[in-house]
Amino acid sequence: MSGPANAPLVVTSLQNDRVKSIRALDMRKERKATGLFVAEGASIIMTAREHGWQPETLVARSDALGDGVAKDLSAWVVATGGDVMAVSEAVLAKLASKENPQSLLAVFKQRLAPLPDPRTQDADDVWVVLEEVRDPGNLGTIIRTVDAVGAKGVILVGQCCDPWSRECVRATMGSIFAVPIARAERGPFLDWRQQWPGDVVATHLSAREDFRSADYRGPALLMMGSEGPGLGDALSAVATRRVKIPMAGRLDSLNLAVATALVLYQMRARHLKLTD
Repeated sequence: MSGPANAPLVVTSLQNDRVKSIRALDMRKERKATGLFVAEGASIIMTAREHGWQPETLVARSDALGDGVAKDLSAWVVATGGDVMAVSEAVLAKLASKENPQSLLAVFKQRLAPLPDPRTQDADDVWVVLEEVRDPGNLGTIIRTVDAVGAKGVILVGQCCDPWSRECVRATMGSIFAVPIARAERGPFLDWRQQWPGDVVATHLSAREDFRSADYRGPALLMMGSEGPGLGDALSAVATRRVKIPMAGRLDSLNLAVATALVLYQMRARHLKLTD
C-alpha cells in the first residue's frame, strides 16, 4: 500500500487489516471500544462536511476516484489529514451495506454532546428525550425529524440502541451530523431535569389533553418512551404536561417515530413556514 505522498492507499485484499477494522465497526462493542462509526453514501458524507465533521478514512471504489464527487471528497479528506482508501469492488462489497450499497463510505469519530445548560435555552427551543428506544431505524428517523423541524437535539436516557449503528446513521439521511445527541442514565437525567425552566411534555395513554390544543411553554422537553412499554413511571412523574394523540381506529398507539414526528411538528408549528 505504499505510494506517493497523499496518494490513495490501494487495497484489494479482503484480509487487509484496515478492511477488517472497518468491517468490525458493524459490531456495537467495536464502535464503543474505538469511538468510531461508518457513514455510507456521497450525500451523507457531504452533509458531514457541511457541518464541520472530518472523516478519519474515506473508502471509495478505485474507478470512482478519478472525477466528480468522489474526487472532490477525496481531496477534502486528504487536505484535512485523513486517509483515502481505493478499493476493489470485492472489498467495497465486504464493507458496504448489503442493501443499496454505495460506492463511497467514510469512518468518523463519534461525538456526544453534554446535556444542555437549562439556563441558556431560548423560549422556542425543543429537545427530544428518548427513554430506552430500541429500534435503530426509529431512532434515526427521529433524529432526521428533529433536524427537519429545527428542534435543538436528542437526549438518550437509559439503555438505548446505538445512534452510531449503520442502520441508525442511514435512517438519519445525514442528520446525525447536524443534530446534537446527549446521553444520560435515568438518575442523572432526573436530577438535571429539576433545573429545566419550561414545560416537560410526556405523551401518555392516560393523558386527557389533546397534543394539538396544548399551549406549550418553552423551552420544552418532549419525552417519549420505548417502542413497547412506553415512557417509564419515573420520567412520567416529572412531566409538567401530559398529552395524547387521539385515534379513531382500534389501535391505541402509533409507531414511536411517527408519534414523535406528530407532536414535534405541533410544538414547532409556528416556526415552520413554506418558502418560495
